[in-house]
Amino acid sequence: MKKYILLLLLTSCGFQPMYTERDTDIYVAPISGINGIELRNSLNTKFGGVHDADAKYTLTVNLRNPVTRYKGLEVTGDATWQEIVLTASYNLTANGKRIARGTESASESYTFVRYLVAANASYNNAVQNTIQVLADKIGTRVIAETYKHENNSSKTDTAKK
Repeated sequence: MKKYILLLLLTSCGFQPMYTERDTDIYVAPISGINGIELRNSLNTKFGGVHDADAKYTLTVNLRNPVTRYKGLEVTGDATWQEIVLTASYNLTANGKRIARGTESASESYTFVRYLVAANASYNNAVQNTIQVLADKIGTRVIAETYKHENNSSKTDTAKK
């Protein structure tokens, strides 16, 4: 019952979710590196699929190399926990004009073990999880900016008439 009351209140105030079946015509330019390919694929999925270079919006992302930090050390000096940090800067353009830019970071800790296969698997999982978080952060910001740009464009067009 509470859900219905909340829904009723939100619809009466003019609230409109950003993700409601809007076509986000966003081209994500290629991002260098293996992690860049994964980030681009995640962003394209978030934006509803791959769009052509002549899309209304273009997103260019510069993904920096991952930074690894030691977080936990044993008495012997061996690392037991590490943290992976990924940082990406981005520019969003509409018809060649920049409408947004920013920098986002994401990190995840993982267990560092002595066995090479397990250590690599732990590291790779942490990188994949960090890429997903980074894609969510950038994607949410970009969708918000395109939504704001659309609203400003429609208000400008209405004012001209």
